[in-house]
Amino acid sequence: MVHATSSLLLLLLSLALLAPGHSAKKCSLTGNWTNDLGSNMTIETVNDKGEFRGTYLTAVADMPNKIRRSPLLGIQNMTVCQPTFGFTVGWTFIETTTVFTGQCFIDENGEEVLKTIWLLRSNVRNIGDDWNATRIGHNRFTRLHTEKNVDGPTSPTSATMLEC
Repeated sequence: MVHATSSLLLLLLSLALLAPGHSAKKCSLTGNWTNDLGSNMTIETVNDKGEFRGTYLTAVADMPNKIRRSPLLGIQNMTVCQPTFGFTVGWTFIETTTVFTGQCFIDENGEEVLKTIWLLRSNVRNIGDDWNATRIGHNRFTRLHTEKNVDGPTSPTSATMLEC
């Protein structure tokens, strides 16, 4: 009777951990991402303070023939499984800066998704043009899977690797 009760308890605890909405995965920013507009971003290792750097290659611009990979610098909250974060991209091909803020989620299929809001600030010639110098938008990023960087259970960019 005691063996049956402990086995049943173990089974119920196991099922509770697998239940939807109770993910034991930790969302990781590290790796390659693509957004709903086709832009690509690579985030290097996040350090123990939550700081990270990387690169951003936009798919959209006012001057598309001049697009170049640009550096990004950011920080994330390190205390939760689905962290908030922010980063700045200093565009190398135009006098513009963009700041992103968002959250890293594990969706209902166990996939990592970055939901962001951004502000893009363009350089203007004078204060009178300030009224139209800032744009706002949002993006949804998903992990970019490539032949060279296939995320698997042993990949450092896989959500299944990190426990909460």
